[in-house]
Amino acid sequence: MQKNLVIVESPAKAKTIERFLGKNYKVVASVGHIRDLPKSSLGIDIDKQFEPKYITIRGKGPVIKDLKEVAKKSKKIFLATDPDREGEAISWHLAHILGIDEKEKVRVEFNEITKDAITNAIKKPRAIDLSLVDAQQARRILDRLVGYKISPLLWRKIRKGLSAGRVQSVAVKLICNRENEIQNFIPEEYWSIKVKLEKDKEKFEANFYGENINGKETKIELKTKSDVDDILKKVDNNSFTVSNVKNGTKKRNPYPPYTTSTLQQDASKKLGFSTKKTMIIAQQLYEGIDIKSEGSVGLITYMRTDSTRISKEAIQAANLYIKDHFGEKYTDGGKDFINKSKKDSQDAHEGIRPTSITRSPSLIKDSLTSEQFKLYKMIWERFLGSQMTPAIYNTISVTIKSNNILFKSSGSKLMFDGFLKIYTTTDEEEKDMQIPLLVIGDKLKLKDINPNQHFTQPPARYTEASLIKTLEELGIGRPSTFAPTIATILARDYVVFDKKSFVPTELGILVNDLLIEYFKDIVNEEFTAELEEKLDEIAEGDLPWVKVVESFYKDFDLFLKKAEEEIKEIEIQDEISDVICEKCGKNMVIKHGRFGKFLACPGYPECKNTKAIVDELNVKCPKCDGNLVKRKSKKGRVFYGCSNYPNCDFVSWDEPIEEKCPQCGGIMVIKRNKKEKIIKCISKECEYMEVKKV
Repeated sequence: MQKNLVIVESPAKAKTIERFLGKNYKVVASVGHIRDLPKSSLGIDIDKQFEPKYITIRGKGPVIKDLKEVAKKSKKIFLATDPDREGEAISWHLAHILGIDEKEKVRVEFNEITKDAITNAIKKPRAIDLSLVDAQQARRILDRLVGYKISPLLWRKIRKGLSAGRVQSVAVKLICNRENEIQNFIPEEYWSIKVKLEKDKEKFEANFYGENINGKETKIELKTKSDVDDILKKVDNNSFTVSNVKNGTKKRNPYPPYTTSTLQQDASKKLGFSTKKTMIIAQQLYEGIDIKSEGSVGLITYMRTDSTRISKEAIQAANLYIKDHFGEKYTDGGKDFINKSKKDSQDAHEGIRPTSITRSPSLIKDSLTSEQFKLYKMIWERFLGSQMTPAIYNTISVTIKSNNILFKSSGSKLMFDGFLKIYTTTDEEEKDMQIPLLVIGDKLKLKDINPNQHFTQPPARYTEASLIKTLEELGIGRPSTFAPTIATILARDYVVFDKKSFVPTELGILVNDLLIEYFKDIVNEEFTAELEEKLDEIAEGDLPWVKVVESFYKDFDLFLKKAEEEIKEIEIQDEISDVICEKCGKNMVIKHGRFGKFLACPGYPECKNTKAIVDELNVKCPKCDGNLVKRKSKKGRVFYGCSNYPNCDFVSWDEPIEEKCPQCGGIMVIKRNKKEKIIKCISKECEYMEVKKV
């Protein structure tokens, strides 16, 4: 009997979906894209309205052969690639190689990998949305034109291996601009005055505000010590009187469900995950996890979205769960008070939420890895919290007068926790007020008065979270672009991480300055955001993609010709290391290759000695006389091994430290997390371990 064929992108997803659809369906994976522009050439015929020349991706021949064979034997074909523009384009390419008519209703979307969602979606196939395909194609062609036209120029003028891109170049510019602000920042002096007051042995603090001038509260800034002295002369230390008290209540509304960017930001701040790591784990949760007693099932909805919209069914389920587990007072009764999409969002999908609210993190913890559990817990709590009632605070604001000098104090007390019952955040945390019950006319006793000098601080460097937030606010890039953008600018050595913040390198500053001078549109935030809006218009079917690319290339080509003529070759001096070449005695220099940095002898071509750069620890190998060094696995995971490898096979995933074990004298390693660090002996016979709070 012929089966229906369903083609998805991921083998993991294929396994889960086939179980849900049953014996009449065969589900196979294309393993991502099957066709793309060639790597060896531009692949775009500029003279023929930017016609792309797609070729089969190297290594995908056997996959395509298998797909064609199984397609011939199938009763009906469904293209179920990811529900976004990229997925739409992959379906379009699959239709091309399988000879499927573009107008045939073969396209299905799985926004969540659950039995109900999949069986419902398979009943409602549609034609491939060519507007979405055009939008993806336009982005790909624009990025290819920028990358394949500017990158060779950078190679010739500066150094091989460099690249430029619409989103990545703006990201580098933002980081460079912030560094300039920090370097050029001039601190300004300012002062504050804090008083400690007492009523009936209850102490609290108040801050200087200003002065009562002609019956009007006037705020005063203290810029110098002289300003402070003038105020202190007017203060009567024996007379502090409450002149005004304002009591009130304040609501703190719950946060909306996660979008891609807010998930990446929170995962960075709360869990210390990189954007790349967050998206890999989120993909696993979306595609399906083998849950005990359930089998493989998708735990979250599609994770590439810029919308906070939530389905009515999910809202009803959440409110029922809240009512059953927390009580009626914690639910809004089903009102969708958080169901508001941003004005500029594509709103193609729901916000990120669990596929079933009854699948609580604690219930499935044993089926998840530690990292999967942490991310799922964050998503589950954020969504559930979004459907709960606001937190309620009692607030108080007090004005205290001393000889017409005004001090103010304010605080709040949590009266009803609402959504904070399940979801808390480190941002905007409310503190319980430390103010006694006060009424106008109360006399207060001064316990202490402290003037303090301060200096304004420069803006903070971008972290992954703050850079993503800024790119999103500027309308640059889309949910799927943030993680690869950050990976690219790090790989190109345009920026480095220093204390979890981005710092531009000399190379990054040089390339950025060059792009600003000759390709102003490429690094212009407003221009890039406008281009994103045009891509959205293409996706809506309101704008022809060729017109957008044509308009962009007209000016771009002029900039390119000017840059080619005017930019002179720039020589970047190699960084000299303290490693001596054992063959000729010269200090080796740091070079850049396809696989990153390495050491090379400056005496080339007479001396061709090269070696890998290793981060050597001041710890001796426990197996031989070598030193332990920091290395990276093929997947990028850090580990520690012996410098005498392959002759010595010692390896440790945990970082070895200089301190010897106090019990056996052996090597100890350290593990860190946000709350503590664990130091333990690596010897299996020795059980020494020490836990220190951070």
